[in-house]
Amino acid sequence: MASSWTWKKAIKVGAAAATAGGGGCALLYLTSVYSSDRKKEQVQQKLAASGLNKRPSKPLPTRAEQLNSLASDQFDVLIIGGGATGSGCALDAASRGLKTAMVEYDDFSSGTSSRSTKLIHGGVRYLQKAIMNLDIEQYKMVKEALHERANLLEIAPHLSFPLPIMLPVYKWWQLPYFWAGIKAYDLVSGGDCLKSSYILSKSRALELFPMLKKNELKGAIVYYDGMHNDARMNISIAISAVRLGATVANHVKVVDLIKTDGIVSGAKVRNQLTGEEFSIKAKSVINATGPFTDSIRKMDDGQTRDIVCPSAGIHIMLPDYYSPSNMGLLDPATSDGRVIFFLPWQGLTIAGTTDTPCPVTNSPGPSESDIQFILSEVKNYLTPDIDVRRGDVLSAWAGIRPLVKDPNAGDTASLVRNHVVHVSDSKMVTIAGGKWTTYRAMAAETVDEAVEAAQLGVGPSMTDGLLLEGAHNWAPTMFIRLVQDLGVDTAVAQHLSDTYGDRAFSVGKMAGLTGQRWPIVGRRIHQEFPYIDAEVRYAVKEYAATAVDVIARRLRLSFLNVQAAEEALPIVVSIMADELGWDKEEQDKQTEDAMDFLRMQMGKDLNKASRDNIPVSLTKAEIAEYVKRFNALDDGKKGYISINDIRKSLKSQGVILTNEDVSALMATISVETHGSLDLPEFLQMMSAIKSGTVSHSRFAKMAEMDYKSKKYGEHMERSGGGV
Repeated sequence: MASSWTWKKAIKVGAAAATAGGGGCALLYLTSVYSSDRKKEQVQQKLAASGLNKRPSKPLPTRAEQLNSLASDQFDVLIIGGGATGSGCALDAASRGLKTAMVEYDDFSSGTSSRSTKLIHGGVRYLQKAIMNLDIEQYKMVKEALHERANLLEIAPHLSFPLPIMLPVYKWWQLPYFWAGIKAYDLVSGGDCLKSSYILSKSRALELFPMLKKNELKGAIVYYDGMHNDARMNISIAISAVRLGATVANHVKVVDLIKTDGIVSGAKVRNQLTGEEFSIKAKSVINATGPFTDSIRKMDDGQTRDIVCPSAGIHIMLPDYYSPSNMGLLDPATSDGRVIFFLPWQGLTIAGTTDTPCPVTNSPGPSESDIQFILSEVKNYLTPDIDVRRGDVLSAWAGIRPLVKDPNAGDTASLVRNHVVHVSDSKMVTIAGGKWTTYRAMAAETVDEAVEAAQLGVGPSMTDGLLLEGAHNWAPTMFIRLVQDLGVDTAVAQHLSDTYGDRAFSVGKMAGLTGQRWPIVGRRIHQEFPYIDAEVRYAVKEYAATAVDVIARRLRLSFLNVQAAEEALPIVVSIMADELGWDKEEQDKQTEDAMDFLRMQMGKDLNKASRDNIPVSLTKAEIAEYVKRFNALDDGKKGYISINDIRKSLKSQGVILTNEDVSALMATISVETHGSLDLPEFLQMMSAIKSGTVSHSRFAKMAEMDYKSKKYGEHMERSGGGV
């Protein structure tokens, strides 16, 4: 009874506070909605008149054609950096009619732009600070981000969507406080509000998020932000620029800048895949290299001071059962004051992020301490019924956030809250800082500065409302046509539709026959994910040039599950070899480079170390049982168990392992053991499974089945367990 009374009282307090200023707020909100709607009408009229929103039909130029153009043509603008901001600059410049070039040292979105929290947001925390500190600049920043959030969901609806995010409340006083803040977020959004926020009772909150810790939970507030596939969004922006005439190339490194009469007029570059060097001529050069901003600035002026303060943000991927499929969670105040998001993404659960000073590097990797911090914070919010295990971490990665100091300010100690656009004495334009959500506005401001600095004489930005690759004819029901017309299964069809939009049919038509009754086409490259062979071939047409380009940015497999990425790697390399003409030596190199990437940047080495460092903590009875199991499986008393031992024994029981089964089993055993386990290693594996450091092991499961079949003479069904 008391609890019910307190709940109603909290609601009344919040309602009274809202009602006090309700008339003014309502008028402000309605005015904002009207203004937003009117602006959208004007934007659509302008784009319709320009013809920019017509769906392009010409095929993409090949990478070789793009490289030839870079070496031979004269450009109005050269953009260095193919992340979200650089690609946004390329699209903005091309849409204005400028002859545009863009080069990227690695792959499009290979840096920070593919390693985000996957949110498209205005910044709830920033709005709180703006209100509390009466900071008009911070308010404007949030207002701009909220508009860009709505715009991004409109121009790429297949890649982005509104996501409800729950803010659990464990103290009664937090309810009106959080509710007022979230409602202010809705109000500031105005006509760009995705969906209205709302309050949940304790029972309703647990119904929607049953994994939530029940003890002392009072209720929850749910608000909406956007979510997207960040790497695919980045690539779509780059491809959209190409559709409008831009010349772009990945794996091209700037080694020096070219100057004419003291003005930057191009760059000397190197093709990272062939070693060939050439020059690109341009009237204006834009530096959009994120964490590497200072390295390009020093090519322009060796004495310039650094403005980037790099900070690493770590994320981890967890199984789908850690969160509902359609509800995220926000922890607004972790044990050290940081914010943790806990979100469903691509069928799994993403958790992060941290914020730790770090050096600038091309290959950032996660740390075990940051992984443990995230797991600890996740554990604080989940019911004790869920055992939060280190072995459930499917992958982990680090992204470098380029926080910046304003080079125009006298005081270099303080960081800017938003972004910085700076024009050097030699007319090179640098854009640094900011966030994913506002890439388009940042790009527009940057190209404005480049146009003025080089006196290029073109009109204003045309990218507000400009549809991205795949958005023109897309509809939420398009996947049904893919199933019916092409014969792919439903999960694959939904994935293709949500990734490629109206280009999904072009991808699906490249799919190979499965040899099965159903699906007819679309051979999966890994049984646990809806990625198919055709996507690898299509990725090459969209300038994927290495195996890492595919498993990390085109398919996202390495970000989702590092073990699955390793298992799919041979198929990916084989298909790319067919498309690009790789010989055996090049295939081996691509495999080795991809494995290094998985080990160092996607958490594979940390996952292995966490297993190897676990002491054997088994009871005497457990050790005795596992020794018996080991001895029963060691055919010929060699002193170790091999996969062939299990394969041969299971075959005698009528269970046949496919090549895919064998590859999956091999991937669960350390390379150093050469596909076998001795007794200490076998005991350590069993101890790791017991402790939760390893969630489960196909090898151990197969061994258990084989041992039981020998011991009891039973026919055991083969498990389809995970890694």
